[in-house]
Amino acid sequence: MSTDTQSPPPAYSGFDRMPVDGRWRPGKAGSVNTDVNPYTGGRLTEITQADATDVDAAYRASERARGEWAAATASERAEVFVRAAEIMSRRKQEIIDWLVAEAGAIRSRAEWEWMAVRAVMLEAASYPAHVEGRLLPAALIEGKENRVYRQPVGTVAVISPWNFPMQLSNRSVAPALAVGNAVVLKPAGDTPVTGGLLLAGIYQEAGLPEGVLNVLVGESGEIGDPLVTDPRSPVVSFTGSTEVGRDLARKAPLKKLGLELGGNGPLVVLDDADLEQAVDAAMFGSFFHQGQVCMATNRVIAHRDVHNEVAERMRARAEQLRCGDPSDPGTSIGPVINARQLDSVLDKLSRASSEGAKTLCSGEPGGPTGQVLPPHVLTGNNETPTAAEEVFGPVATIVRAEDEEHALQLANDTEYGLSSGVFTRNGERGLRFALRVRAGMTHINDTTINDEPNTAFGGEKASGIGRFGGEWAIEEFTTDHWVSVQHSRRQRPL
Repeated sequence: MSTDTQSPPPAYSGFDRMPVDGRWRPGKAGSVNTDVNPYTGGRLTEITQADATDVDAAYRASERARGEWAAATASERAEVFVRAAEIMSRRKQEIIDWLVAEAGAIRSRAEWEWMAVRAVMLEAASYPAHVEGRLLPAALIEGKENRVYRQPVGTVAVISPWNFPMQLSNRSVAPALAVGNAVVLKPAGDTPVTGGLLLAGIYQEAGLPEGVLNVLVGESGEIGDPLVTDPRSPVVSFTGSTEVGRDLARKAPLKKLGLELGGNGPLVVLDDADLEQAVDAAMFGSFFHQGQVCMATNRVIAHRDVHNEVAERMRARAEQLRCGDPSDPGTSIGPVINARQLDSVLDKLSRASSEGAKTLCSGEPGGPTGQVLPPHVLTGNNETPTAAEEVFGPVATIVRAEDEEHALQLANDTEYGLSSGVFTRNGERGLRFALRVRAGMTHINDTTINDEPNTAFGGEKASGIGRFGGEWAIEEFTTDHWVSVQHSRRQRPL
């Protein structure tokens, strides 16, 4: 297999086509995706979208290309990811500018995503050499040797969201490719460039063979079902809402699913917490990227002894946050991704107010598109809509807990179980509390928003199935193949 660096994709800075079978071309749906800046409303690019025939073409290309890619040596595959990380460094400013313009990310948030994507690439470079099989002794049959090989599953379908588009695509794309699979990627319609086309361009420039990574930009109603139900993809990796994840599980019941779904992150502040650190974490967890994070601190659950002080500190801090143009380095709160998402946040705020929540800090939407929503801080209970439901906007709801057990009860009183946190000056107390939280991730004396490329990222309950990162990612995208060798003549009863 050759991994010679290919020529850069056409329109590297424009992205009006998508890569299918090594060729950058328009889709065949006829309809056009107009990609806009959520702050200015300006057009970034236009892409003729994919239809079901493009899905078939992407899978045919993947089936042709995956065998040679899987047969490449571990070092050949690893080198692609090392080169991709080098390209990330070389194109850092371009990538950050795209994230600011397309995702509405403030500059520091875009820099964090650039760093996370690059880190996943470097982590993935180690995966080809870490796919391990096992030799097992015979339990019943004399002279038999059992070998269990881990092999790539074939072609992986990846569907990614708009909030951290490049990272949430790459955290599935990179490990799936690294262990020898081909990938068909569908990025979100709001972020087709950073969620797919820019990433594909980087991998092509790094020498990924043609046809191994195909990207489809299209309407979910047009290409979603063909993508997830096609038998040529035994694994589907999806990040998005719980509702869509449940629907996917119904449509592809016999496939291996990696689902990272909704969240309702509780940050528990116990009576002995360092309040300065706790409020720092709560502010970051609630308002980072306008709260549009699956791991966001949706609820700040504060012990009654510190509840009022936590609420007052968060109000004062939130009122100082600068809202507006995400390209301005001084901006802390940029735009919500689109008008539909803004309406959803405003609806939850309206219902929270009508049901008795107290608003401590608020503001009206503004900016050129009217999508910049100032931070909102409320006090309420666990049934308050902004606490009970995933908000996905710049909103923090502070809930009073009577004691530690009540705080635990409140933290677990949700259908979700993604990320969580607890603040206490007593590390052992924090650990005992963390182990009783029903979530995939709990952080002691830190924010709910944490991500590392080498550990088990994922949720419980309605927050998903499976884990992303490290050895867990290798397991997600490979399958066991038992091969036995009979070394001596076997005595059989017939």
